[in-house]
Amino acid sequence: MPGRKLTLPPFAALRAFHAAATHDRYQDAARSLGLTESAISHQVRRLEAYLRVPLVDRSGGRPKLTDAGRRYLERIEPALRQIHAATEDLLPSGGRSPVRLTLPPSFAATWLIPRLGDFETAHPDIDLQLIPTTRVVDLRREQVDYAIRHGRGAWPDVEATYLLAETAMPVCAPGYLDAWAGEPLQSVLGKARLIVNANTPNEWEEWAHAHGLEAPSPAGQVTMDVLEQALQVAGSGHGLAMGRRPGIDAWLDKGLLVAPFGGADPTGAAYYLCRLTGQPPTAAGRRLERWLAGAVDDWHAGNPVSPVE
Repeated sequence: MPGRKLTLPPFAALRAFHAAATHDRYQDAARSLGLTESAISHQVRRLEAYLRVPLVDRSGGRPKLTDAGRRYLERIEPALRQIHAATEDLLPSGGRSPVRLTLPPSFAATWLIPRLGDFETAHPDIDLQLIPTTRVVDLRREQVDYAIRHGRGAWPDVEATYLLAETAMPVCAPGYLDAWAGEPLQSVLGKARLIVNANTPNEWEEWAHAHGLEAPSPAGQVTMDVLEQALQVAGSGHGLAMGRRPGIDAWLDKGLLVAPFGGADPTGAAYYLCRLTGQPPTAAGRRLERWLAGAVDDWHAGNPVSPVE
C-alpha cells in the first residue's frame, strides 16, 4: 500500500517564518539567516499564501503573530528542533558546536566559571556561550539552548532537571563574634549587627524560627540590595549576613568568611537545568548535560550538608 503523501510547505518559507517568529524584528531574523528583510517578508507572505491563513498581523508598528501564527509556531518548533538535532548528529565534525546557556550572574561567577577550564579541557569542540542575567529568559524567543534557574522547579514550557539545593547559614568575618564568645545564641543574635538581603527580607526570622529562637529585633539591621553586597559588608567585619551555598563557597574556602554556628540548612529553593519541553537536545547539548551532572556529583561529594550545631 503506497504511503500517504506528505503535505509540506516550502521549507525556505518555513525557515523564514520561524526566524521572524522567534526574533523581535525582521532585521534580526534576516541577519540570523543571512538574508535581507524584504526576503524574510516575501517568504512569510509565501507561507501565508500556501496555508491560506494570515500568520502575521501587520496592522501595528511592528509585525506580530496572529493566533493562528502562534499555534503554528508551537506545532512546528519541536519538529524543526528534531530536524536540527538529527542533522547535527550525522554531519561530520567541523569546528566548534555552539551551546547557549543562560544563568544567574552569581551562580556563574561563584560556581560555573571556576569550573569552565575543566569543561573546555573535556570538550574543546564545544563553544559554550554564557548569558548571565537575573531575568527569566524566554528560551524559544531568544534561541537559547539551556537555562540554569533558581527556584522550586516550576516554570512553564520547560523541562527542569534538579542540579543542587540552595542552603543557608549565618556567616561573618573571622573574629567578629569573639566579644560574645560563650554567650547563648539568642543573646548573640540580639547584640550582633544583622545584615539583610533585600531580595529575601525575612531570612533572619525564618532562620531563627527554624532553630527554635525568637525572631531578632530589626533595630540596627543593615539592608543591602543583593547578596554580594551583604557578603562584602560581613567580610569587612561589620556584621552577620545570611550566606547561601553554593554562592559563598569561595568566601569560605579563602577564609574571608566563617560559619560561626555550624552547617547550612536547605532553603527550599534549588538550581535546575532547564530546556524547552519537547525539544531534543543537540549532541553538544547532551554532552553539556552529562558534564554538569558529573560536576554536581563532585560538588556534592565534597560538600555534604551538615546540621547546625
